[in-house]
Amino acid sequence: MKTVAICQARMGSTRLPGKVLKDLSGRPVLDWVVEAAKQSPGVDQVVVATSTLPQDDPIVEWALAKGVAVFRGSETDVLSRFLGAAHQHNADIIVRLTGDCPFLDPRVIGEVIKLREMKNADYATNTDPPSYPDGLDVEVFTRAILEASNKEAIRRTDRDTVTRFMVRNRYRFSAVNLVCPLPDLVRERWVLDSPEDYAFIQAVSDLLPVSYYSPSYLDILGVLSANPALRDLNSHLSRNERFYEDLKRETTTRSYKVSAQCLKQAEHLIPLGAQTFSKSKLMFPEGVAPLFVTHGDGGYVFDVDGHDYVDLVGGLLPNVLGYRDPDVDQAIRDQLSRGISFSLATPLEEELAEKLNYHIPSAEMVRFGKNGSDVTTAGIRLARHITGRDRVYVGGYHGWHDWSMSVSEHTNGIPGYVQNLSRPIPDAFMFDSESVKPAAIILEPEFKSRQELELLRRQCDHAGIILIFDEIITGFRCGMGGLQREYGVTPDLSTFGKAMANGMPISALVGLEKYMKRMPEISYSGTFFGETLSIAAAIATIDKLTALQVHDKLFTVGEVLRGQINTLIKQYSVEGIELYSRPELNRIKFRDKHLQSIFIQEMAKNGVLIIGSHNTCYAHNKPELDRVIYAWDSTLKAISAGVKLEGEVIKGKTVR
Repeated sequence: MKTVAICQARMGSTRLPGKVLKDLSGRPVLDWVVEAAKQSPGVDQVVVATSTLPQDDPIVEWALAKGVAVFRGSETDVLSRFLGAAHQHNADIIVRLTGDCPFLDPRVIGEVIKLREMKNADYATNTDPPSYPDGLDVEVFTRAILEASNKEAIRRTDRDTVTRFMVRNRYRFSAVNLVCPLPDLVRERWVLDSPEDYAFIQAVSDLLPVSYYSPSYLDILGVLSANPALRDLNSHLSRNERFYEDLKRETTTRSYKVSAQCLKQAEHLIPLGAQTFSKSKLMFPEGVAPLFVTHGDGGYVFDVDGHDYVDLVGGLLPNVLGYRDPDVDQAIRDQLSRGISFSLATPLEEELAEKLNYHIPSAEMVRFGKNGSDVTTAGIRLARHITGRDRVYVGGYHGWHDWSMSVSEHTNGIPGYVQNLSRPIPDAFMFDSESVKPAAIILEPEFKSRQELELLRRQCDHAGIILIFDEIITGFRCGMGGLQREYGVTPDLSTFGKAMANGMPISALVGLEKYMKRMPEISYSGTFFGETLSIAAAIATIDKLTALQVHDKLFTVGEVLRGQINTLIKQYSVEGIELYSRPELNRIKFRDKHLQSIFIQEMAKNGVLIIGSHNTCYAHNKPELDRVIYAWDSTLKAISAGVKLEGEVIKGKTVR
C-alpha cells in the first residue's frame, strides 16, 4: 500500500496572492509544508499538486528545484487534480495537505495516517470535528473513495474542497476523527489566508529556534505561551469562512432514496421507524424530505443520502450551541475519562444544582431526570402529595405520561378514571369552590402574557394550588433563568431540560424549598438521574451560554428573520402561513397539515431542515441565515405558484 502526501498549492489566493511562496524565516511557506510531509511517519512520497495556469509556474519551478514531484491540473476542479496526481504516482492512500499550513506537525500527520489504517476507514481526519488548531488540518483517504467522489460529485464546493463529498456521505463511507489530546486548542489560528495571518506566522516562526525545521505543535504552543499577545494579530478571523460563504449560494437536486430504504429496514424492528413522533414519518412527508441523518456539524445536519441542511429543528430544541460544540464535547470527554454512572452520588450533582439555583428564581432546590416527561410527572406527583388533591389543570403538552396526554386526543391505553383527573386550564382563573380546586396547574409560560401569569400566580396563592411552569423549551433558550425571570413571576415548581445540556439527556425539577424538601416523601428515583456525562455537559453549556451572551444573539437573529420572512409572506401573498411566539423560536402556524408538508418539502429542496419553528443556535451565522432566507423566498414563491406535494404523504398529528 503506497501512501502519497499530496500538497495542494496555487498562487491565485484572493486575499493573499502568492501566499504559498512567501518567505517564512528564509524559506518559502510551501517548503515548510513539504518538509513536514516528508518527515511524517507512513508517508512514502510527497507530491505538489498545482494548476496549469501560467501564474502557478513559480510553484513548479520551486518544486522541481527541490526535487519534489509535481502534478498540474484544473485550478477550480481540485478533486480531479487530486485524482490525477494519485493515478500518476500509483497512490493507494492519499494524504491531503494544503500549502497554506506551514506549521503542520509530522507526528499529527502520522497519527491520522495510522488511525485510518487501524480502523480500516475510508476517510480519516483531525478536522471533523476540529479540535486541533486551524492550520494543522490533515485528511487521509483511500483512492477508491477519491475515485467515487470524482465520479459522482457535481457540486462546486465538492469539486473545490476535494473531501466535502466524502464528509457528507457518512452513510456510505466509514470515517474516523483524531481528537487533540490537549484541550481548548480549536480556537487557535495558525493557517495562512490573510495579511493578518502572515503577520502572525512570521512572528511565531521568527521566535522558533533555527534547528526546528518542522516544529511540533507543542513547539508553537511554547512560543505562544511566552508571547500570548501574538494571538491578537489574527484571532478575529473565522475557520473556513470562505467555504461557508460559497455554500450558502449553492443549489443541488436532492433525492431521498436511501432514506426510503432506511425507513423500510427500520420498520421491520421499530414501530414508526423512529423513537420520537416528531422525528418520524408522521412529521416529515415521505419521499420529499429526509428521514434519517448521519451526523451534525455546528448549524448543519447531513442525511443518509449525502445532503447537507441548515438545521432549524435542532434535535427538537436541545442544540442551542450547535452540534459538536467543542467546549461541551471536551467536558464530556474529560468526564468520560473518569466514568459515567457510579455507585454513589458525585459532587457534579451539587455543582450543577448550584448553577440552577443561581440562574432560576424558583430553583431553591433541585432534582434531576433524563427527559421532560420525568420531571413534569415528578412535579405533578409532588403537588398531589402536598395538597392531597388528585385533579390537575394542564396547559398543553407536558410529556407522554397519562396525566398529560389525558387532555389530548391521544388517549389510547389511558384508563377513563385517570383521564377524568386532568382538565385543560379554564379561561377564567377562579377557584372559589372547594370542589374544583386542583392540586396543580402546569403550563408553558411562552403562551401566556405577563399579566395572565401574574393573575394566575395570585389565584393559585389564594386557593392553595401548586403553580408549575414547564420551561423545558424556554429554559436556557429564552434567557438564563427562563421566562419566569424575564416576567418576574416565580412558580412553586418548574421544569427545565432540552437546551440545558446542548443535546445530552438531562432535565431538572426545581422549586421552592418548602415544597422540594418533601420530595423524599414521594417515589422519584432513577439509576441514571445522576449520570455524569450529561451533568458535565450541562455545566459546560450553562457556562458558555453565560460567557458568550448567546441569548442576545438568538433574540436578535430571531427578530431579523421574522422581519425578513414576514416581508416575503406579504410579497408573495401567501395565506395560511403565519409566524408567532417569541423571536428565539419564531413558531409557524400553518393552515393545515397539507400546507405544512408542502412547506417542509420545499424548504428541504432548498437546503433547510425545518418542521414548525426556527430553532436557531449559536453556530448559525450570516451564511446560514442567508441560506434560510433564500429557502423561504424559493418556498413561498413555489407555494404562490401552486406547487404540489410530491408522492404520497403519511398523515400524522404533530406531537412534541
